[in-house]
Amino acid sequence: MDETATNEPVEARLARLEEEMKNLGSIIENVYAFPSGCSLASIDISGRTYPLNGPFGGDHIILVDFKHRYDLDRRAAQARLLGRDDVAAQLEANRSRVGVLLADVSGHGMTDALLAAMLHQAFLVGVLYELEASGQVTARLFEHLNTRFHKSSSVTKFLTMIYGEINEDGTFRFLSAGHPRPLIFSAAFDRFVTIDPDRLRTFLPIGMFPSEADVDRQMYGAQPFYKRLYAVNEVNLMGSGDILILATDGLLDHHSGDVELVPGILEDAIRQAKHESAAAIVERVHAAATALAELDDDMSLVVIKKQ
Repeated sequence: MDETATNEPVEARLARLEEEMKNLGSIIENVYAFPSGCSLASIDISGRTYPLNGPFGGDHIILVDFKHRYDLDRRAAQARLLGRDDVAAQLEANRSRVGVLLADVSGHGMTDALLAAMLHQAFLVGVLYELEASGQVTARLFEHLNTRFHKSSSVTKFLTMIYGEINEDGTFRFLSAGHPRPLIFSAAFDRFVTIDPDRLRTFLPIGMFPSEADVDRQMYGAQPFYKRLYAVNEVNLMGSGDILILATDGLLDHHSGDVELVPGILEDAIRQAKHESAAAIVERVHAAATALAELDDDMSLVVIKKQ
């Protein structure tokens, strides 16, 4: 035992703890930062997380702008040298798409921020392996994430998540792990439009149950339930000015008494800001939410606008 630490005055220990919390907050703030700009000329995208308790929270957003993050030309050239033309073609296709992940851990405290940070690193490492294996992000990555989080967190600490890739033509292909559905505001109709339920398939949250895709599952004994394989959905932003909204339930369930933010107030906020940038729309939505009532959960949203 370190007697020096044991005999340290309480005030000094508290000061050291406060300094560590400050450092941790700085790290998390950098991890949470959403990059500005998008490499796709036809797409404007912005997102922001508003934690309930200072810098710590369970919501998290990751932007995967493939052209900015990775040397796609060099990766494709290396794949071709190895005779992997199919992988090279997929790597080159990443030039015309941008990925975004939005996650919501079941809570909004320091523990939940830790799980969000774990997801951040695991996901980005997984993307690297996916690019090397097949040249693109596939549902296989999320099966591995589900297995890893199921083994490392309790059943009460799961997370919902949506990951999608927007193409410069306005096609949005996504996978949902128990996350709220996307919303589309049509510029032509000046309102939210209904999405075919067949395009909104969702599956159990990450980490709640083991996956039937886990090859090692029989090593851990019989399980009462297995999660089915994740599948990919597709929706389209067809017209110029169409807006896609991804959000956590801290936004979508926000209310004041019997007055709910969604759909009416949210739709009005987007309608008033529809000619503005994606970043401005994010701020307008946040302002509408806080004007309705104080937040009682972490709140995050991503706005994807077709130029």
